[in-house]
Amino acid sequence: MLIRLVTATLRPYRRDLVVLVALQFLATLGMLYLPTLNADIIDKGVVVGDTGFIMRAGGIMLAVSVAQLACSTGAVFFASRTAATLGRDLRAGLFRRVQDFSAREVGQFGTPSLITRTTNDVQQVQMLVLMALTMAVAAPIMAVGSIFMALRQDVPLSLLLLLILPLLGGVLTWAVTRMVPLFQSIQGKLDDLNQILREQITGVRVVRAFVREKQETERFAKSNDVLLDVSQQAGYFMGTLFPLIMAVVNVASVAVLWFGGHRIAGGGMEVGALTAFLSYLMQTLMSVMMAMFMFMMAPRASVCAGRIDEVLDTRSSVVPPVSPISETPLRGTVDLRDVDFGYPGAEEPVLRGVNLSARPGETVAIIGSTGSGKTTLLNLIPRLFDATGGTVELDGVDVRELDPARLAKIVGIVPQRPYLFSGTIASNLRYGNPDATDEELWHALEIAQAKDFVERMPEGLQTPVAQGGTTVSGGQRQRLAIARALVHKPEVFLFDDSFSALDYTTDARLRAALAAETTDATVIIVAQRVSTIRHADRIVVLDHGRVVGVGAHADLMAGNETYREIVLSQLTEQEAA
Repeated sequence: MLIRLVTATLRPYRRDLVVLVALQFLATLGMLYLPTLNADIIDKGVVVGDTGFIMRAGGIMLAVSVAQLACSTGAVFFASRTAATLGRDLRAGLFRRVQDFSAREVGQFGTPSLITRTTNDVQQVQMLVLMALTMAVAAPIMAVGSIFMALRQDVPLSLLLLLILPLLGGVLTWAVTRMVPLFQSIQGKLDDLNQILREQITGVRVVRAFVREKQETERFAKSNDVLLDVSQQAGYFMGTLFPLIMAVVNVASVAVLWFGGHRIAGGGMEVGALTAFLSYLMQTLMSVMMAMFMFMMAPRASVCAGRIDEVLDTRSSVVPPVSPISETPLRGTVDLRDVDFGYPGAEEPVLRGVNLSARPGETVAIIGSTGSGKTTLLNLIPRLFDATGGTVELDGVDVRELDPARLAKIVGIVPQRPYLFSGTIASNLRYGNPDATDEELWHALEIAQAKDFVERMPEGLQTPVAQGGTTVSGGQRQRLAIARALVHKPEVFLFDDSFSALDYTTDARLRAALAAETTDATVIIVAQRVSTIRHADRIVVLDHGRVVGVGAHADLMAGNETYREIVLSQLTEQEAA
């Protein structure tokens, strides 16, 4: 998984990789040549007292060292740039994929997990690639070259490598098999911690209102401790691994000096050759340690790559049409025909056999008890979900065949929980219509009953808005979201309980102004408050996902028991009449 993901992402940067490998190869050749030069200086210069040879060989060593340093610096530059580019491309790919997701896929992964995969998981893969390009490329060249050069210095002494290298390989294999499950667990625990943290930050007002700070602190601490325990277990393995490796290296060094000293005493080897052999042994062990370091990072990066690939391989349940229709025969019409909808794995569908029609100039209201499917029904129209049965038509065309750009132009939706983006009031209002003038923004604010409080703000339309709109109240946020939909100027307005945070007076004024503004548009309102929808042209009553009544307020009061119960739970008999 990791190799496939990295290979696919780095394919466009093959030229940089070729240059990097060439630089690493030249730098490693220089590193391998230096111990041989050092051996010659000792044996042919220091031992015999040839100062001229020492100066000449020393000059060559200096030149090789400078060239090796230049090649290493260039290799690190290309490696850093390539790894950073890979991180950028992975984040961009994840972002594009998540943008294509329907609400179903977002709910499947969860917001905290998607954030972690786009940030932390990508960073882990990026760090592995950086280490691989700076270390792993040079490691096999150095290992093979060092063994070859060690054999040139002394073949009998090289037999020690047959004992040392398998021992290091066994230690490395032991570490990797223990660490993979731990790193998988760490990423899962990190998701859980992010979810708790996000909930507590988002719901801080609720936490304080119910004086649950202590319980939430304990909940966070428990999840944090679980992550700590798993991280410590992985740390224990890493902490044990380094001493084991160093013990092997030190024992190997002692063994080489022991046997090498005997060979020098017996005349089978020179002092310079022993020095060079010891250097090549260290280079060999260093290359194995670099590979070991890579293998230590690989398990966690592999887990992260699998999580990234899981998102990239997930296709949205809302599939763009193959041959999108951009021209529609009608304008502002909405038709739902025998619509069913069920969530994957649910025992029962949310909607069953729903029929609904709305035409330009009409206001159609949808009401029902909690969980009756009102919001789900509304979300089918802009294609946030796809119906699992029946058809949803806009302007006479099935929404699954409409060009997404055309669909976005037809529909303007004010969601149940309106969201404002960080920026200014003007930038939020222009979200669906970037070319809107200030006059159009003020007009929309006036219709939405938001002009007064925006005018009172020091900077007016340029007043900064925090992420999520937390710098304004819930009612102000709803009115700004309604104004944003008005600036968009769609053919169909969808209001999902968008007046719930308004007082009755503001609600009445807004609906009156809205009715005058949307005379040529289709308006569909989902509401819990009866006073908001009682004057609609048609009221659709939902109960357990089925339409149990359609008509005007007076007719439903007279002949629909479900609607009558909802109304009388909010109004007296006299007020309802």
